[in-house]
Amino acid sequence: MENTIYSVLPPLLAILMVILTRRVLLSLGVGIIAAALFLASFSIGETASIIWDAASAIIVSDGAINTSSVYIILFLLILGIITAFISISGGSRAFGEWAMKRVKTRVGAQLVGAFLGIVIFIDDYFNALAVGQVTRPITDRQKVSRAKLAYIIDSTSAPICVVSPISSWGAYIIVVIGGILASHGVTDIGAFSAFMQMVPMNFYVWACVGMVFIVALKNYEIGPMKTHELRAVNEGHVFDPAKPVPGELKEDLPVSSTGKIGDLVWPILALFAGTIGAMFWTGYQAVEGEATILAVFENTDVTKSLILGGLFGLVVTMIMFFRQAFVLRGVSANVFGKGLIAGMKSMLPAIYILVFAWTIGDLIGRLETGTYLAGVVESSNINSSFLPVILFVIAGIMAFSTGTSWGSFGILLPIAGEMAAASDISLILPAMAAVLAGAVFGDHCSPISDTTILSSTGAGSNHMDHVMTQLPYALISAAIAIVGYLIVGFTGSTAAALGAVIILLAAIVFFSGRNPRGSETLNGNIVR
Repeated sequence: MENTIYSVLPPLLAILMVILTRRVLLSLGVGIIAAALFLASFSIGETASIIWDAASAIIVSDGAINTSSVYIILFLLILGIITAFISISGGSRAFGEWAMKRVKTRVGAQLVGAFLGIVIFIDDYFNALAVGQVTRPITDRQKVSRAKLAYIIDSTSAPICVVSPISSWGAYIIVVIGGILASHGVTDIGAFSAFMQMVPMNFYVWACVGMVFIVALKNYEIGPMKTHELRAVNEGHVFDPAKPVPGELKEDLPVSSTGKIGDLVWPILALFAGTIGAMFWTGYQAVEGEATILAVFENTDVTKSLILGGLFGLVVTMIMFFRQAFVLRGVSANVFGKGLIAGMKSMLPAIYILVFAWTIGDLIGRLETGTYLAGVVESSNINSSFLPVILFVIAGIMAFSTGTSWGSFGILLPIAGEMAAASDISLILPAMAAVLAGAVFGDHCSPISDTTILSSTGAGSNHMDHVMTQLPYALISAAIAIVGYLIVGFTGSTAAALGAVIILLAAIVFFSGRNPRGSETLNGNIVR
C-alpha cells in the first residue's frame, strides 16, 4: 500500500481522532497501529515488529544512537529542571513582580511574546521553548490564556525562521534552491538572491504574523480561543485545570524568600548564549572551505547545540540555586532532589506525545505518503497560472498529514521547480515560495507536528487546546495567502499580491474594531 491513496489513511485517521476525541496519545496510537497494519499487509506479528522497529529507532538507528531525537528529549528534561529551580530560587516570582510594574496590560504581555518570537529567529525549536519560558510569567500575571501564548509562539517561530536567511531553516532552504536552479539552467540569479526574492512571496508568513498582532492589539478572538480567554479573565485560570499541561510543575515547590530577577534572567541568558554559541561552533566545525555565516548555519547541528546550550543554562541555574541555599539561606538545600524530579516530571507529557509523533512520522515515511501526494501534483495537467496556489494547498495537505514541514520542503521544492520549468519558468520562484508557505501552514495545523507540540510545551498549554485554538487563525491566514498566490500566478506581480494581503489584513482590523467584545466588560474586567 506504499505510495498509494491508502497511504494517506493512517495519518488522516490519527488526525481525525485527535480532533474528535481530544485524546492525543490514544489517537496517535491508533494511527501508528493502522500504518503498521498497512505496511505489514495486516499480518499481526509483522505489525508488532514494525511498530517496535519504528519506536526503537527513536533511540537507536542503524546500530548507533539517534542523537537527534535523544538530544531533544534530554533538552526537554533539562528545560524542565531549569524551570523548577528558577521557581525554587525565587526567580519566577521576582520576574513576575518586576514585569507586573512595567507590562501593565494584556496587550503589552502579548506583544512581548510576539516581539521575542520575531527576534529569536535562529531555530524554531529553540524559539518555541525559550520564548515560552521568558514570556509565561508575564502573560500569566496579565491573565492571558496559555492557549493564546502558544498561538503567539507558534505563529512567530517557524514563520520567521522560514524567511530568515541566517537561521537553520534558511540555510537549508538556500542550499536546496541552489540545486534546483542549477538543474534547470537558471544562471542569472544565485541561490541567496533567489531566497531573498522569495521572502515577500511567502504570503502565509506575512498573513500569519499580521494576524498575531491583530489578535494582540484588537482582541480578535474567534472560535475556541474566546472560551480560553474568558476563563482566564473571569476565573483567573490561564489553562483548563481539568486537562494535562506539559511543562507545568505538578506539585508546589518551596520558593526562596530572597530571590531576585537575576535568578531567572541569568539562567535564561545562559541558555540563549550557550545555544547560539554552540550553533556557531558546531556549524564552524563542520564547514569545509570558507566559513561564511551562511555556510555555518547550513552545517550547524541544531539538536547538539540545544543540549550544549541547555547544559550551560543548567550549570548557571544550579549556581543560582546553591547561592540561594547556602549563601542567602532563602531556601533549604534539601529541596534539590525534589526539584530535579518535579522538573523532569513536568516535561513527561510533551515527551510522550513527541515519541508517538516521531513513531507515526517514521511509519508515514515508509508508507511514502508524501511521495504519493507529490506524484498527484506532478501528474496533474493544470493551467500554469494556478501552479503557485495548487502547490500551496498540496504542501499544506502534505505537512498536515505527515507532521513535518521540512519533509514537504525536500519532496515538493524540486517538483515545483520541474513543473515551473515545464510550463512557465518565470513562476519558479513563486512556485517554490508557495511550497515553503504551504508547508508551514500545514505544520501549524497538524496535531502530530513536533513544532506544534513544542509550542504547547513552551507555553504550558494543553496540546489539543493549542491546536484547536490556533486552527481558525491559521485557516484565515491561509485564505489570505491563497488570494496572494492567485494574483501572483495570473499577473506575475509580487507587489500586487502582497498589496492584496495587506488590504485583507486591514479589512480584518476594520471589522475586528467593530467587534462588540472590544468594549465588553466581564465581571469588571475589560478583555483587553
